[in-house]
Amino acid sequence: MLAQDTFFTAPDIEWWHLSPILALVGGALFLLLVGALTPRWPRGLYGIVTIVTAATAGVFAVLQWSDIDDNGPATIVDGALAFDHLTLFLTITICVAVALVALLTIDELAIAGKDAPEMYAMFLVAATGGVVMSSANDMIVLFLGLETLSLALYVLAASYRTPESQEAGIKYFVLGGFASAVFLYGIALVYGGTQSTNISEIAASFTTTVSLDGDSPLVLAGLALLLVGLAFKVAAVPFHVWSPDVYQGAPNQVTAFMASVGKAAAFAAMLRVLLVALPFQRDDWRPVIWVLAVLSLVIGSLLAAVQSDVKRMLAYSSVSHAGFILVGVEAAGHAGPNDGTASVVAYLLFYSVLTIGSFAVVAVVAHSNGGDTSLTAFNGLARRRPAITLALTVFLLAQAGVPFTTGFVAKFGVIQAAVDVNSYAIGIIAMLSAVIAAFMYLRIMVSAWLTVEETEVAKEQAPISTVLAIGIAAIFTVVVGIYPEWVLDTAESVAVFAR
Repeated sequence: MLAQDTFFTAPDIEWWHLSPILALVGGALFLLLVGALTPRWPRGLYGIVTIVTAATAGVFAVLQWSDIDDNGPATIVDGALAFDHLTLFLTITICVAVALVALLTIDELAIAGKDAPEMYAMFLVAATGGVVMSSANDMIVLFLGLETLSLALYVLAASYRTPESQEAGIKYFVLGGFASAVFLYGIALVYGGTQSTNISEIAASFTTTVSLDGDSPLVLAGLALLLVGLAFKVAAVPFHVWSPDVYQGAPNQVTAFMASVGKAAAFAAMLRVLLVALPFQRDDWRPVIWVLAVLSLVIGSLLAAVQSDVKRMLAYSSVSHAGFILVGVEAAGHAGPNDGTASVVAYLLFYSVLTIGSFAVVAVVAHSNGGDTSLTAFNGLARRRPAITLALTVFLLAQAGVPFTTGFVAKFGVIQAAVDVNSYAIGIIAMLSAVIAAFMYLRIMVSAWLTVEETEVAKEQAPISTVLAIGIAAIFTVVVGIYPEWVLDTAESVAVFAR
């Protein structure tokens, strides 16, 4: 019998700060429940509801920005979640990506004859997991967000009843499950070394106690496993082997979603774990990040250049882009104030829009070629669809880092951050890798503009919502590439974390 009564004290819930997550969850539940209880909705209405839901969550995040400016970052829900500019910036990035992917999905599902609410609901569920990952202040909460995102992506990758989609889903599920288990084991070891899973308390444990023997072996082993799990999620070499097959086999809109929302959420988790929970181990994890970045830059660029399928090209290009983002993470790991974190989040926003636009063009070409996404399917595209080819050229030039595009701003930002902290070697390697990757982008442009098709090819259908997504992405890429100050100024504040 207990000597005294024990009471459970519920934590205070800051509902307004949770509004972006609640909006995404509410939208997913609305689509599943109402969609199941009503006849099929008019074409495009499921997508419009998804876009409105993502826009609502994004607006909630924008409206809360001034709260942090006035009161500073904080933790909420009894320290389980962080409420800071990093959370809000990545929430906005994820919502923008969801809205663009939903525009693409409207036409993709209509053409495939699969218009239904399930895929849209999965997008919102995955986005919810991504937002939780970006705001997690506890390792267990981070893992829950990771699994919410991952399980939704497994389902999405296998959502079409084609051999390619089914193969993509099973490969992603098996390898992703293994990576999640490794990540969870890393959390357990870090808990064993610090006696806490709370990110703020983990960081504080290294300031309240000093070990003359150095860091706990449990913490170092846990850090190693955490890095393995995170490297898989961001598709960094050598943990990238799943991405080419999954990107190629998954439906086009799902590939765009994985390359944007999936990568943004994974890097958000990496920033939380390395910069907030384990900053005192930077001398241990920064060399690992350096190696992962170099391998991803070089191998991703080289393998992309020799592919013959455009989706596989963009998959390896995504690996190379992960290397560039890791350059920013490595810069952020140096002691003292620097622009590493700001360059990472800006890169994630720019790349998300770029990659969705690129895969939207791939989808347009695939529809008129029986699903063929090989390089030859793009032969003579400029003769058939000059406007879409021009947009594709903008996306490819931006990914190559040509000035006056967001791609140049993103790459220049991470390389400048590396140079500012005297990481000259990795900055030089990044620039050389950009040159190698440019060859791959030029191959696609030459095929589209200069190569004449050997046989008569039907003119590609250009559905309205897909064209709208391509247009928005292209305009954003050019306009923000010329006037990037407002995004960069906004990103500068993300380095002040809630603790």
